[in-house]
Amino acid sequence: MASSSPRTVEEIFKDYNARRSALVRALTNDVDDFYSQCDPDKENLCLYGHPNEEWEVALPAEEVPPELPEPALGINFARDGMNRQDWLSLVAVHSDCWLLSVAFYFGARLNRNERKRLFSMINDLPTVFEVVTGRMPVKDKPTVESGSKSRNSIKRSIDGQPKSNPKLADNSYEEDEEEQGDTFCGSCGGGYNSDEFWIGCDNCERWYHGKCVKITPAKAEMIKFYNCPSCQKKVRQ
Repeated sequence: MASSSPRTVEEIFKDYNARRSALVRALTNDVDDFYSQCDPDKENLCLYGHPNEEWEVALPAEEVPPELPEPALGINFARDGMNRQDWLSLVAVHSDCWLLSVAFYFGARLNRNERKRLFSMINDLPTVFEVVTGRMPVKDKPTVESGSKSRNSIKRSIDGQPKSNPKLADNSYEEDEEEQGDTFCGSCGGGYNSDEFWIGCDNCERWYHGKCVKITPAKAEMIKFYNCPSCQKKVRQ
């Protein structure tokens, strides 16, 4: 193992999270580019996520054994033989397996408690598969009448102050705060942070970092009904 490899639980988790973010972006925001690079006429291709949060479609490593566990080989061959979303979901599942294998390769020298803590930190994030398929591990969204977050409830400003819909009762915000910790961005999969601007899709009810969908607080003020990129794509199709 190279001296520069992550060694502590925190370092390994940071590496995992960066690679995961890259893979999530490849299969969501950059999906058209990723899809086009996976030409079935090319040789066996793999999807890599790198520690600098960049993704890459490339041939597998030539060295045997490889320096790190390798991703699923030949993901491009099944591209045209499957429904697009099913194929992306399959790539996502294999990506999750690869991320775990890399993390526990780096964690081979951790003790039992450290491995348990590492897995717990990883498990607190939604998997790539959950992000790609929309099966986000969040609580069921209550109705507006319950006073909790719904697609009409809150759009966050940069300073974390709520912009509430007048249909909600004034005391709903405190209850919202308890729910927000279980919210994950539908694009990058990152957890809720009150210091960041978020916007909720009025169609599928997923929540997104404003920066991930290129929506600023000022722009959000002008939007009466927001459709996220996934819903916009479905409408076009």
